[in-house]
Amino acid sequence: MEIEAASGIMLVIATIVALVWANSGWSGLYHDLLELHLVIEFGDLSIIDESVEHLINDGLVAIFFFVVGLEIKRELVSGELRDPRAAALPTIAAIGGMIVPAGIYFALNPSGPGSDGWGIPMATDIAFALGVMSLLGKRVPNELKLFLLTLAIVDDLGAIAVIAIFYTASINLTWLLIGIGLLVALFVAQRMRIWYTPFYVTVGIVIWYSVLESGVHATIAGVALGLLTPATPLVDPKDRQGFGVAIEPDDLSADSIRRAQLHMRESVSVAERLETAIHPFSSFVILPIFALANAGIELSGEALGNAASSTVTLGIVIGLVAGKTIGVSLASWIAVRSGFCTLPSNVTWPMIVAVAMMAGIGFTVALFITGLAFDGDALNVFDTEARMGILAASLAAAVGGLALLRWATKDEPVV
Repeated sequence: MEIEAASGIMLVIATIVALVWANSGWSGLYHDLLELHLVIEFGDLSIIDESVEHLINDGLVAIFFFVVGLEIKRELVSGELRDPRAAALPTIAAIGGMIVPAGIYFALNPSGPGSDGWGIPMATDIAFALGVMSLLGKRVPNELKLFLLTLAIVDDLGAIAVIAIFYTASINLTWLLIGIGLLVALFVAQRMRIWYTPFYVTVGIVIWYSVLESGVHATIAGVALGLLTPATPLVDPKDRQGFGVAIEPDDLSADSIRRAQLHMRESVSVAERLETAIHPFSSFVILPIFALANAGIELSGEALGNAASSTVTLGIVIGLVAGKTIGVSLASWIAVRSGFCTLPSNVTWPMIVAVAMMAGIGFTVALFITGLAFDGDALNVFDTEARMGILAASLAAAVGGLALLRWATKDEPVV
């Protein structure tokens, strides 16, 4: 939670830099840098020929989604999603928070190219939402933070499914089968207790490339790899044999120390070790770079005027701000009133409504889906209008959610 909250501040800074840069006298440099191409060839064989923007959105963001996959795996194995009763309320809330915004957007854009953006207002940005919530400090109950975090993780699962199913244009079956075959090979290697890290890194890179070439978005490879990562320790943490304290001075040797190190390392799951190592890099480097590359839109009077009258912009703003608030709150209320779930301790209905509005901070994943929905020269106008809608809605949801949560927690101790 602390990393995500701090990452939200970095995202704000990166977004402001992108907007200022894209609307300054150096805007040409901004776009030229993003359009630069990296080409890797072996003879006549082209391995990579992608712009910097695509390398960020297809490459670096795959690492972010790998961390998301690790988080989901950990939650399923040892976290909130392991207990169906504890996970029920935020899961139902997340589903309501995806269906209602998508429905609002589709109602305003029922046909034409603009209708492809229905998946945009479904997303919740964990970093931004937790960052806004952290501004109120200890007055926010931990149970409410956990509710938002679990809701956002389920929301990520929904976004991943939408990207895989609805935003895949064409499939190269050969490359897809190669990627699936390698994923199966990784699963078998785990069952055989092969823990050689360079093997997994090498195969993981090949899987990413295979999925990229298959036509399925490469971020799905990151999620799949995260979900396949072992989330239970190889060694029982309660078994203290092999730890340094269990080695007699007379038995000290390079081999005994190596075994003790192995024992201690494998007492923590691979998923936890990887998440601890990569999560800060993903939050403080990858996401700000993504924001810098995707938030730089023109804010001229004409562009703002077109966005204000666009049903694409309107669908995203209403979908994220009103749709998320209504969807999350209503789904939660139905789940509790039906007796299927109970409110977490120390959490009130005004707090739930405030968190529901904060869930409308779509930003990162919403920008990402925008790039998939409106990819092409003919749709650039929709792309710009969508990005303006995301920025406006995220700001409104952040301010409104913060104000509402401040009021809802006015009786909580500020310590």
